[in-house]
Amino acid sequence: MAKEGSFSINVNRVEKTVDLVIVGTFTPEQVQEFVSDYTTKAKSINASEFTLNADSTDMDVLTQEMVPALENTIRMYQQTGFEKLVVSIKKNPILKMQLNRIFKNTGFTNAEVKEI
Repeated sequence: MAKEGSFSINVNRVEKTVDLVIVGTFTPEQVQEFVSDYTTKAKSINASEFTLNADSTDMDVLTQEMVPALENTIRMYQQTGFEKLVVSIKKNPILKMQLNRIFKNTGFTNAEVKEI
């Protein structure tokens, strides 16, 4: 059974980062809550001066069904205009390849995957 989803979004104005942690699988209601919270916090900053750090260390290899949803999320991050996106994952060559493919498909050139 999938782990229930949760998230946190913290704006660090000193370091000029938005630190995002996403865990588990979201319900449709949680997706709406996340998008609302993300939008509110993103509007409170000049995103082009900030790096979005996405802690995805709980992320597993993506199923084909998950790819379109993640592509849409990456597009949302891209449209916000962050200086850079850094997605942190546990060492996993397959997931890293999948994420890099999504960045390429969405045209997000200032995104990187960091294995920890």
